[in-house]
Amino acid sequence: MSAVTAAIERGFAIEVDLQLTADEQAIVFHDDALDRLTEASGRVDRMALSAIRNVRFREGDDRIPTFEELLEEVAGRVPLVIELKSAWTGDRRLERQVAATLGDYAGPAAVMSFDPASMRAMRYLLPHIPRGLIADRFRKEDWPEIPAHYRFALRHLVAASYVAPSFIAYDVHALPASAPLMLRYMLNLPLLTWTVRTAEDRAVAARWTNQMIFEGFDPGVVVGSE
Repeated sequence: MSAVTAAIERGFAIEVDLQLTADEQAIVFHDDALDRLTEASGRVDRMALSAIRNVRFREGDDRIPTFEELLEEVAGRVPLVIELKSAWTGDRRLERQVAATLGDYAGPAAVMSFDPASMRAMRYLLPHIPRGLIADRFRKEDWPEIPAHYRFALRHLVAASYVAPSFIAYDVHALPASAPLMLRYMLNLPLLTWTVRTAEDRAVAARWTNQMIFEGFDPGVVVGSE
């Protein structure tokens, strides 16, 4: 939440990831498991919210917030770009939980996912909320659980035909790529890129996309200035 506060102070839109706990509560956390970022271990979806609340990050004093707590803190002051983490099983409990919470939120927000089925569900659950498809090269070593033909379809954004996305978010290290650029220039779909961390990444973002999802630097600060 300290990062949320810092982003609000700078007027930056905030990109977050949502996971579902064992008791079906949406929390703001990137990884499927707690091990890398916190002092705890185990999968998020096997822990109740009451246990999650006691988890400490390896750095800083923040705790893992719920989606509702995030919305209360942001309160419409900056846009939210919300990634829904999918288990690729057809389970749509996270989408239903997000829709129930986000439906009454008055601030600017968009949802996105690597899983087209997730965004297809959001198209019907919250049709007024912008939705996006996230993609990368979908290499076998990164997505071993997904069959080759489906990885090909995901890489080339075939699902755009039935998801009807409002935007695309494509891996900065996979650009330029034909599918996202075709959707940008032929269908006028805004193209975002992630995750921009270096000057080289930023040059790619400026050349090929409308906007970047970044971390680790302030794009409003000129290098070498006071």
